[in-house]
Amino acid sequence: MKFIDNVDIKRYREFESKHEKSHFLQSYEWGQFCKNAKGQIPCYVGMEDNDGNLVASCLILLRRTPFGFSYGYAPRGFVLDYSNKDVINEFTNYLKQYMKDNKIIYIKFDPDIKYQDIDDDGNKIDGGENNYELYNYMLSLGYKHTGFYKLYEGNQPRYTFRIDLKKPWEEVEAKFNKSFMKSVKRSYSYNLVVDNEVRVEDFYRLIQSNSSKDDFDPHSLEYYKIFSEEMAKDNNMKYFNISIRPKELLDNISKEIDELNKELEVNKKKEADIKNKIARLEKEKDIFSGIDKDEVCVCSLICTYTKTHAWSLYIGSDDLANFTFAVTRSYYEAIKDAYNNGYLFFDLFGTPGDPKTKYKNLAKLHDFKRKFGDEYIEFIGEFDLVNNKLLYKMLPLMLKVYRKLRRK
Repeated sequence: MKFIDNVDIKRYREFESKHEKSHFLQSYEWGQFCKNAKGQIPCYVGMEDNDGNLVASCLILLRRTPFGFSYGYAPRGFVLDYSNKDVINEFTNYLKQYMKDNKIIYIKFDPDIKYQDIDDDGNKIDGGENNYELYNYMLSLGYKHTGFYKLYEGNQPRYTFRIDLKKPWEEVEAKFNKSFMKSVKRSYSYNLVVDNEVRVEDFYRLIQSNSSKDDFDPHSLEYYKIFSEEMAKDNNMKYFNISIRPKELLDNISKEIDELNKELEVNKKKEADIKNKIARLEKEKDIFSGIDKDEVCVCSLICTYTKTHAWSLYIGSDDLANFTFAVTRSYYEAIKDAYNNGYLFFDLFGTPGDPKTKYKNLAKLHDFKRKFGDEYIEFIGEFDLVNNKLLYKMLPLMLKVYRKLRRK
């Protein structure tokens, strides 16, 4: 086999995007995004078999240190057949030499590999499938596993919900939680407008609204602009924007109130129920009356893709989105779109490994994502391939000191 330290762009894309282990985090576009938004150095490496066919590829993102070395991260890498130990072994040996030649302290990777089958509470299923043998094999090759963390301690979430789209749509939809489908149906009563325009400013406004409520720091507007520009180049990204038309809603609400008042005159048996509906509609009327725009975007979901797989990555929404069930609708539209376009699965990209976590925002996130009702997945986790053991141990302290000196 032959190692390639700079795979041709077209060849890299062709292999990575169609592989069973393809991932948007291993795409050529993600590497360019990280270069332009984060200052990382993308390296596209691979390995050929004896017939000249690519059998492995990997995007490695390098960060330079001030002392002449670098360290790397291969997000959701490597892209190869993990059932073929010879390929893993050969690729590992090549990487070890590549690290020595390029003064790389270590490379971290976290493959898209399930560790073990788990139930809805995150507990191991006795007799279920697992990849313990692969885990032990990676250790035997010299990889260091960084731990089986439950929350978001690593570079990527170690747990996710993934929806199988290879089934008929009726079976996919049947897995959705009843409350989720009820919210989807209720969203149609608000005549929501769905579009796929790249609306970076709207998205940023909405995610800022989320951050103030859920206590997290979003990236900068420039970050999302670069992301949208780079990831759109090979159709690797799509926005699902949900908007309301206040004037149209107000007209519909007024008509509904008039009809209910007429019904109230002739149907005294349901007086209490009718009055409650009128009170709810009057409240909605007050809310929408305060908006002076013809159309307002209230939710924006950003999804990413390879040729066969889909992920929901970022979402921004405001209070009106919750009121009109726009968040639920955005996910429903994105999942159905992925199904209609022949993707094999839709990944909700991250959830806690402890559904009963003390962190309320994470528990809330988990409760929402489990409504989609498909597979709860525990990934195998992060591995470090270490080249320089001394610098590997010293690196965290060295970087801490360096950053402290830079701030002075």
